[in-house]
Amino acid sequence: MVLSLFRLQRRNLFVRTLHLGQQFTTPKTEDILFKAVCVNLREKKWKFLDQMTSTLTNSVIYRVFREFRSSHHVVLELYKRISASKSMLNSLESCCIVIHSLVSCKNYDDALFLIKELMISRGNSPLEILEVLLDTYDVSFTCNAVFDTLVRACTEFGASDGAYSVIKKLRIEGYFVSIHAWNNFLNHLVKVDDVCHFWLMYKEMVSYGYSENVYTFNLVIYALCKECKILEAISVLYKMLQCGIMPNVVTFNMLVDGACRIGELDMALKLVRNIGIISWGCVIPNTVTCNCLINGYCKLGSVAMGMRFLDEMIEMGLEPNVRTYATLVAGYSRSGMLEEAFRICNAMVEKGLMPNSVVYNTVIHQLYVEGDVNGASSLLSDMIEKYISPDKFTHSILEKGLCRNGRITEALSYHKCVVEKNLVEDSFSHNILIDYLCKSQNTLGAQQLVCSMLVRGLIPDLITYCTMIDGYCKEGNINRAFEVYDDIIKVQKTPNLVVYNSILDGLCKEVSVDVAELLVEELKGTSLYDVITYNTLLNGYCISGKIDKALHLFLKMRKESISVNEVTYNILINFMCKLGLIQHAKELMCLMITQGILPDCVTYTTLLTSINRERSAEEVVELHDYMVLRGVIPDGETYRTIVNPRIKQIGLGSD
Repeated sequence: MVLSLFRLQRRNLFVRTLHLGQQFTTPKTEDILFKAVCVNLREKKWKFLDQMTSTLTNSVIYRVFREFRSSHHVVLELYKRISASKSMLNSLESCCIVIHSLVSCKNYDDALFLIKELMISRGNSPLEILEVLLDTYDVSFTCNAVFDTLVRACTEFGASDGAYSVIKKLRIEGYFVSIHAWNNFLNHLVKVDDVCHFWLMYKEMVSYGYSENVYTFNLVIYALCKECKILEAISVLYKMLQCGIMPNVVTFNMLVDGACRIGELDMALKLVRNIGIISWGCVIPNTVTCNCLINGYCKLGSVAMGMRFLDEMIEMGLEPNVRTYATLVAGYSRSGMLEEAFRICNAMVEKGLMPNSVVYNTVIHQLYVEGDVNGASSLLSDMIEKYISPDKFTHSILEKGLCRNGRITEALSYHKCVVEKNLVEDSFSHNILIDYLCKSQNTLGAQQLVCSMLVRGLIPDLITYCTMIDGYCKEGNINRAFEVYDDIIKVQKTPNLVVYNSILDGLCKEVSVDVAELLVEELKGTSLYDVITYNTLLNGYCISGKIDKALHLFLKMRKESISVNEVTYNILINFMCKLGLIQHAKELMCLMITQGILPDCVTYTTLLTSINRERSAEEVVELHDYMVLRGVIPDGETYRTIVNPRIKQIGLGSD
């Protein structure tokens, strides 16, 4: 009896122990690790934590970050130590908590870097990142600036649609980005020349009730100046003043530059001189303001006015910088005044300013234009001696300059040297050489250069393909041109109008004008055509002797308001002359003039060469005088070989 009772009690004790064991299971390794990290973080035992970081799982890291999300400095310190042993956190949730902490501590650059890393390395979309940022958002510990940072990261990454989708999603969720985020988004749109999209987004922003600030108004002015609407831009300036928003020097700089872009230099000068009055003395011109005006003068060929304003700039107490002198050097170089350009370079050095690669590139380019290859080489040596590294534009200028002066072999040797030093990153300089090889009817050499690009991992762009197609078409190898066209489609690039016009030209020269007609009809269906398209087809009709179709197309061009130009008339005038219809050709020239289109050197040469064969010396001289009086610049060779002998023949001139 006693033994039975003892056994029963022992069994009950075992059952109770078993139940108790089920209630108090052995703690998981992850829980122990999590608690250990938390304890050591609170006691700031960083050495111990450094030893543990390599063993921490994504789950533990996320739990720790979540636990300390209100202590931003602790989160960031741990993140820094973890990042030293891991290239990047694998958990998007952990990354988003770190982003919240970085933004809360105003460490925006690191937050931007981390967001861009998530988009680039991990392939997370902006909306995926936003979703987790919202999940890890805590009103007590985080701020809305994190959403502004995400929008900015999208614009810096070039993801316009991503930036807008973030703004839209936040609005649906009841959150709002600040005016700064909108400004950042709008700035991106206008910088990538998506001005139409800019205006749509600007109107949407205003409709939400956002109050524009000086940066918003500056963007509106910038967009209007890009559209050459300077008067509307100035009206925005006055709207700013009426709203009590003081413009800054950037506002005026954009207006000055905008006026210069459309050739309104007097307006630009008045703006510069009246900045203080307009802004009630709050804004004064700076070096950038003056550089904009000097650049405007130089681009319109008024370098002397630019120099005069340089003196005025110095009188205002503003110091010219490298950009100022570089602009003047470019102005003198474009005008062919290299001695003055060198004088400006010397003045620059005397002021303690060192010419940069832009200055050297400008002068080297002009030396090649003037055929001074040795001078250009000497200047390149001087550039290297002064430890000014040639950039990709320098290399391109050198290669183009050598080709321009008939030294293609030297250009290819120089290019090979540059490529072997890994100084070429894209197809830009390759395209220059491919273009010159094609123009020299060396399409085989051009194709070899394309192959060398592929071998070195450089991807041909649309310009490369366009150049090759044009080269094959001009060579008469239309089948090879179509093969290159197929390559464009294979690499998923969209053929542009230049490609189609080149193929059209090849078809017309191969007397495949019927196929060319079909291509033009296809292009019309996609609105992908211009005056060159029609001129090419017109020339094709003329080559094929289809006079009725040529005249019908010419009348159609005028009827459909397609910009008929001097090339259009020259094609028909040349055709009439070949048929011996000199009078019709002259009538076409008269029609050309009445339409406000000035005959050019080609018109002059075509008509005079034909009349010289068919008509008297008096008619040749009469036509010459008629065209010169209407501003046509005679072709020197034609004048010497045809007109001058005829003048002597009728006794109107002498040597």
